[in-house]
Amino acid sequence: MCGEGNAMQALANLARAFLQIGAFSFGGGYAMIPLLREQVEKYGWLTEGEFFDIIGISEMTPGPVAINFATFIGFKVGGFWGSALATGCVILVPVILVLILARLFSAYEDVPWVKRILQGLRPATIALIASALLFVGKGAFLDAKSLIIAGIAGILLQRGLHPVLTLIVGATLGVVLY
Repeated sequence: MCGEGNAMQALANLARAFLQIGAFSFGGGYAMIPLLREQVEKYGWLTEGEFFDIIGISEMTPGPVAINFATFIGFKVGGFWGSALATGCVILVPVILVLILARLFSAYEDVPWVKRILQGLRPATIALIASALLFVGKGAFLDAKSLIIAGIAGILLQRGLHPVLTLIVGATLGVVLY
């Protein structure tokens, strides 16, 4: 019975955390990394290394980072049902908001205060993404080799190499350099 209570509490924590993340993550997957980190630390779901690994895996797999991340953490914490719950919760509020906002936006997009709200959200969203970049960078740039890999990947992306091929080059360099 005690195990069931702990399992139910773990699922309740997953639901609460991913509803909150979904509700307050303006700007997409990268903007939600600070919120993800806060919840992961709060509940002790992952080590810092696992957190960075899941970010990498979420980037490499198809689909939005937020959904992939919720699916991975949910599975780790609660198996199949934890995965389904976390994934459903992270998309629930955004889906409802998009449905409401799509209707409102078309009716009020030219209203000055709506324009001001959107102009205020843009820089705040960029700040969330920058915070995620700094956090992920701190964990990814462990030594000179990782800086070399990042530099080469950045150059390849700027020269138009497909992101999937850039990931393959990064993985190959990881094998060679480490």
